[in-house]
Amino acid sequence: MTRNSRALPWVAAIGAISLGLAACSGSTGGTTVPGGSGSAAAAVRGGTLNMLGAGDVDYMDPNVSYYSAGYTALRLWSRQLFTYPAQAGQVTQAVPDLATEMPTTGKGVSSDGLTYTIAIRPGAKWSTSPPRQVTAADVVRGVKRTCNPAQPFGGLPDYLDLIVGMKSFCDGFAKVGTTAAAISDYLNKTDLPGVVAKDNLTVEFKLVHPASFFPDMLTLTAFSPAPKEYDAYVPGSAELGQHTISDGPYVVESYAPTKSITFTRNPAWTAATDPIRKAYVDKVVINETVTQDSVQQQLQTGTPTADMEWDVFPPPSQLPALIAKKDPNLNLGPGSSTNPYLLFNTVSPNSNGALGNVKVRQALSEAISRTNIIQVLGGPKLNQALSHVLPPVIIGGEKSFDLYPYDATKAKADLAAAGYPNGLSLKMLYRNASQGQSKTFQTVQQDLSKIGVTVVGVPSPNADFYTKYLQVPTVARRGVWDLALSGWGADWYGNGAVSFFNPLFYGKVAFPPSGSNFGLYDNPATNTVIEQANSAKTTDEAATMWAQADQQVMKDAPFFPITNPIQANYRASQVQNAVYLPSFQNFDPANVWLSADKQGG
Repeated sequence: MTRNSRALPWVAAIGAISLGLAACSGSTGGTTVPGGSGSAAAAVRGGTLNMLGAGDVDYMDPNVSYYSAGYTALRLWSRQLFTYPAQAGQVTQAVPDLATEMPTTGKGVSSDGLTYTIAIRPGAKWSTSPPRQVTAADVVRGVKRTCNPAQPFGGLPDYLDLIVGMKSFCDGFAKVGTTAAAISDYLNKTDLPGVVAKDNLTVEFKLVHPASFFPDMLTLTAFSPAPKEYDAYVPGSAELGQHTISDGPYVVESYAPTKSITFTRNPAWTAATDPIRKAYVDKVVINETVTQDSVQQQLQTGTPTADMEWDVFPPPSQLPALIAKKDPNLNLGPGSSTNPYLLFNTVSPNSNGALGNVKVRQALSEAISRTNIIQVLGGPKLNQALSHVLPPVIIGGEKSFDLYPYDATKAKADLAAAGYPNGLSLKMLYRNASQGQSKTFQTVQQDLSKIGVTVVGVPSPNADFYTKYLQVPTVARRGVWDLALSGWGADWYGNGAVSFFNPLFYGKVAFPPSGSNFGLYDNPATNTVIEQANSAKTTDEAATMWAQADQQVMKDAPFFPITNPIQANYRASQVQNAVYLPSFQNFDPANVWLSADKQGG
């Protein structure tokens, strides 16, 4: 999210390559997952947590952000109704955050499963002057903001047809102007019948059909409450990024896009009202200007101002050695993602619109060696081969099959039969700050050259990759890129198949910026199967339909899946209670503490 993504993807970040969002956790060799190191009894308060990396958040706006780096930052200053705790064995189990308790049938959930009534925790306050209670009206405002016309949330297809009146509300929203005044006017004058403030501390959600995963869906930052002050700014804008208001333990003291973020304590926050974030450190400083190799070197050598990764992972080339020596600061967290995958721009005009031809995409899929890419990403021990949409552990529809086993000879013949006997030329978008992405680009370039396809690189800074390229459909339509490396994971855990298909493959509904169908793939047959799966009456029926959707998507070859990876993370020795959260692809910065002799600076 991914990631992304958003997921998720995300559901993306850099390193071995990332996504908007990841999934389940485990351990291999390094720090125990998810328990981390240190204990609450021995915790040391104070100090500055220094995070180093080479990228930025996508948006400094909880209702819009759909990127793992954005989620990591939001953990420090934004709260949700439910979230995933930094507790051993529970990192994929939703628990109350702003909500007072988990809803159950008869206690928060109606007998027909269509109405969720959620109470908000008293005492949770905004960092306003004076501090103000977070209310149900703030939750309603936050949900409404997700489909604003200026910068909608990329995972909107997850719930567009689920919440009563959401689609109609969003359709109307799309017709208003993109100024702050036009947006706030629509927000404040237009009701969303499926999300209502019953009183100051009670919000009610009404669904079109039962969805047992709904509380898990509410862990998305998109459902974060939004203070009324945000009406003065365009959602996701640079201006809002400089005027954030916090309901978490930290406030954004300063934000210099692509350079740095500094968080300091929020005086309006109290530990008694937040069961999730211990907030041991006094300050968090994120340096976004450090290369992947330099981050790893500083974390390993004990540089005083280097504690944790930010939007980078250990370089793939160094992982075998770190694993071999059982480095205690290395964490390997198995996930449930398609990460990376190679995206095909189905609307690119380049080479006479070659990628709009399914036979061309199929031929390219046959010509790319998944094994070769996995090798440059750190090898098969870290990267389980994935040849279809759904990775393992999604619960619902995942079945193993491969329609395009590597065969360069067949690929060349199929490309000729598709009308390109002399090959073609393509542009590949990738993040050049990532060792994994750079090497993957080179591998794809070499593989496709064997069938007469020339691949020209389009390197991108991390901060631009999504916001200036993939999330802008006109960029795809102009043919700025033909191929791109992205990644995706479930937006929530449990029955998560919907969070793969709806945002990525559900035709025009999932086109960016409202979705993450970056290659603008649209097939009515696929859309129909997705709709049938979304409205399935039982989990077993849904699983059958999701399996059919997986087959249909892969026949159309809008992307080339590569791996369901184990996520590698590294920390400095002084970082204690380093609990890996798969939804962030990182340790939880709101719950680590620093050794007394190394408090940063």
